[in-house]
Amino acid sequence: MDQSKINVRYAKAFFTLAKEKGLTTELRRDAELIADVCATSTDFNLLLDSPVVKTSAKVKAIQSIFEGKVNVLSLNFLVLITGNKRERYIPGIFRNLEDLYRQEEGIKTAVLTSSQPLNNSIVLQVKQILEKEFKSKVELSQKIDETIIGGFILRVGDQQYDASILNQIKKIKEQLLQTELK
Repeated sequence: MDQSKINVRYAKAFFTLAKEKGLTTELRRDAELIADVCATSTDFNLLLDSPVVKTSAKVKAIQSIFEGKVNVLSLNFLVLITGNKRERYIPGIFRNLEDLYRQEEGIKTAVLTSSQPLNNSIVLQVKQILEKEFKSKVELSQKIDETIIGGFILRVGDQQYDASILNQIKKIKEQLLQTELK
């Protein structure tokens, strides 16, 4: 079975349960916490991937880490995943869960890449323009990439607008290469 299929199936099952129980906001916070632990803790990821550590020991470790910090449903879901020997998919499952929550609430994610940090007022203006354009809430994050020299790259979902100086230089180079000298 493909890893992404496993991630999507478990995420959809948990999301459906959250909707049925009316706990989407609480379980979303749990999913964010768990995804954050997966993204920041190499020790936790090593535990999940380890073939040497027994399933029962992994369950105990997960319970000791998350008990009291997440809802009982979230904890039981983690135990279920681990009991089914799918614990190495936990990071992907919880990334997919976040996507499902955003999709349900109509939230678009956008990334604004620039060569240097932008003023907060500019970022706020960009966010307001995007929310007006897409008629939905937008979560805008910033990324710094000095190689673009100047300007910006805006990515919303699968759409990208590249107004970087690096891109302009590439376009000029292509035009010059295609132009015949007379």
